[in-house]
Amino acid sequence: SVTLAYVGKDKQVAHLRIIKFGGATLSEWDKEVSEIYMNKNIKGIVLDLRNNPGGYLEGAVDIAGEFLKTGSVGVIEEDSNGVKTEFKTQRIGKLTQVTLVVLVNGGSASASEILAGALKDNKRAKVVGEKTFGKGSIQEPMDFSGGSGIHITIARWLTPSGVWVNEKGLTPDIEIKFDENSKIDNQLEEAIKLLE
Repeated sequence: SVTLAYVGKDKQVAHLRIIKFGGATLSEWDKEVSEIYMNKNIKGIVLDLRNNPGGYLEGAVDIAGEFLKTGSVGVIEEDSNGVKTEFKTQRIGKLTQVTLVVLVNGGSASASEILAGALKDNKRAKVVGEKTFGKGSIQEPMDFSGGSGIHITIARWLTPSGVWVNEKGLTPDIEIKFDENSKIDNQLEEAIKLLE
C-alpha cells in the first residue's frame, strides 16, 4: 500500500505514495520513511494521496504525526450529540523538517482527506491537484452470523480547523487538473517544481 521512488532533476525528491490505508500500511510506511530519513540528499517529499479511497482514521493521524510536532491535532471527531473529540499525533516524526507537498484528486477520500487536511490546516504542506471526494463520515463495521455485515455511520470528522468536507471535498492550495493527453504527470511535475 506504500511505494517510494526518487524523482526530479537529480532524483532528490522522494515520491511517496499511499495507495490505501490498510492493515500493513504502517509497517510498509516505516520502512520507506527510514530510507528517506537516511538519504541526506533529499530536497523534499511529494506525498501522493491521489485515488486513495481511505481506510483507518487512526492510521491517517499516525502518518500525519510523521510530519507534525507530537501533540498536533490530526482530526476532530464529532458525534450525534455534537460532542467533539480531538485525535492528536503521538508519533515522534522523522520528517518534521523536510519540505512537503501533498497531491490529491477526486479519488482521494476518507482517511486520505484526513491526512491531507491535517497537513494543510497545520500549515505543514502545500496541497496540489484537484478537489477531493468529500467523505466526512466515520463508519463502524458490524458482522453478523451467516457472513453478512453492515457499516453504520457513528460520527463525522472535521479537519483541525473545524471544516467538514462531506460532499464538498478539500480544496487544494494549488488547483491543477490532470492532463490525460500528456505523456508526463503534470500534477507530479508541479509538485516537484515547488520543491526544487
